[in-house]
Amino acid sequence: MIDKLAWIHIKDGRMLAARSRGKDAYFLPGGKRESGESDEQALMREVREELTVALEDMRPAGIFEAQAHGREEGVIVRMTCFTADYSGELQPAAEIEEIAWLTYADRDRVSLVGRQIMDWLHERGEL
Repeated sequence: MIDKLAWIHIKDGRMLAARSRGKDAYFLPGGKRESGESDEQALMREVREELTVALEDMRPAGIFEAQAHGREEGVIVRMTCFTADYSGELQPAAEIEEIAWLTYADRDRVSLVGRQIMDWLHERGEL
């Protein structure tokens, strides 16, 4: 089990996604906790490192599980998601090569867990 945190951010019916250098799929911004970090602290740190913005007013959004992208069969990723406002200007940093605003029609461009999240957002009328 790979335990990760992710930021769900929707603007004008599009979901913010990021693609790391050398990767073929988009992911929701976020990452893993470091020792002693809360979920909120870890997600704030990861998003600041990856996208140079500060998250504000974080709210739990849900937990999703699926086969981990690019890993051997049976390796599952658990994505604990939050929504949040932010301050600063979104720009790719660290290992992030590109950010994109994806619609539901772009569903095949994200990881399997990302597809679950997009389905959930679509069912709620947000995407």
